Amino acid sequence: WIIISISCLMVLTVLGFCSSSKSIYISPVCEALGISRSAFSINDSCRYIATAVVNIFFGALISKFGAKKLILAGFVSLITSMLIYAQSTNIIGFYIGGIFLGVGLSWTTTTMVGSVVNKWCAKNKGTIMGAVLASNGIGAAIAIQILTPIIYDNGNAFGYRTSYKLVAAILLAVAVIMIIFFKNEPDKRVSFVEEKAESKQNDKAYDNNKNPTLLKKAYFYAAAICIFFTGMILQGVSGIAAPMLSDVGLHSSYVATVLSVHALLLTLSKFSTGFLCDRIGVKKTSLICFFAAFLSMFLLLNSSPTGTGKAAAMAYGVLSPFALPLETIMLPIYASEFSEEKTFNKILGIFVSVNTAGYAVGAPVANLCYDITGSYDILLYTSCALIIFTALTMQIAINKAHKDRSYCKI
Repeated sequence: WIIISISCLMVLTVLGFCSSSKSIYISPVCEALGISRSAFSINDSCRYIATAVVNIFFGALISKFGAKKLILAGFVSLITSMLIYAQSTNIIGFYIGGIFLGVGLSWTTTTMVGSVVNKWCAKNKGTIMGAVLASNGIGAAIAIQILTPIIYDNGNAFGYRTSYKLVAAILLAVAVIMIIFFKNEPDKRVSFVEEKAESKQNDKAYDNNKNPTLLKKAYFYAAAICIFFTGMILQGVSGIAAPMLSDVGLHSSYVATVLSVHALLLTLSKFSTGFLCDRIGVKKTSLICFFAAFLSMFLLLNSSPTGTGKAAAMAYGVLSPFALPLETIMLPIYASEFSEEKTFNKILGIFVSVNTAGYAVGAPVANLCYDITGSYDILLYTSCALIIFTALTMQIAINKAHKDRSYCKI
């Protein structure tokens, strides 16, 4: 429980202060440095690309260095990122900071939490993982309340620099806690002789497997493609929700209310998704999330200033958070469906990597559709169709994996 508690603290701090609250910096940074928002947004692309690349090697890195060293390296990268942001006088500095941010988040968020929970928890892994990742919402709420007054301190154009430095100090404090309390492995419950014999037996089982490579399995690639599409669709749609609701004529205050409801329910959605996975299984839970994704996009399409349109917009705010676990908590759970203990970290790293690659594609594609057609309607209709295809394909891939059960080395 100490490990799970400090993992919650890590997610609360890292995601809450470094990721989920990043939107509060856009306006003050761009105004202070005289740069465009589109140029500043490339910072996010740098982050996502760095995360995608690093996660490909997550399995090899954690096997060589262990979780604790990677977590500490992640905190060093995040602190470096915050300090670069605080000192940067041009957009290039923010791009470099974005790379360090992406590396740091790779080793302190979803991938690492999935690995740690899988290592330390024998049962109820979904519920515990959901609770840990749900700390993000709490952290974001705390971060916004603490950092916003600092950023806009008495009209100081460069108040954001103080905010970044404060975040760096908070990260350093949490890193010290991780050094003191985090352990790579649970206490051994079997002797070295028994463990060695078990390892040899498992290796022999692998050697006797007729199809010893998961990377040769078509269903593995099908699942990876589904995860890519999921990240692309959900990230793209969530990114255009606010401007679309404004475009259809809804008042800015009502749009803010819809987005606030969305944010408040995000914490509940992560915990409930993990709980459902433990109770009804991954296939049924993922279908619920996919259905929430489809229905929320359909409701977004039908938003308008009318009474019915306002209800549709609010329903979007309620349902959309229950789709987003497909790109967070469900990734470690998917990895456990397609792997066993020895390959879990490698498969998890690959899944998070392709999901993050989807993030990097989603926003540009969404805005390109708007630039070409003048609205987001075609994007949303296409996304509705694609999310149905993705949901069905993922069900087939999981069924194939369950029937095969020839989990093996990469």
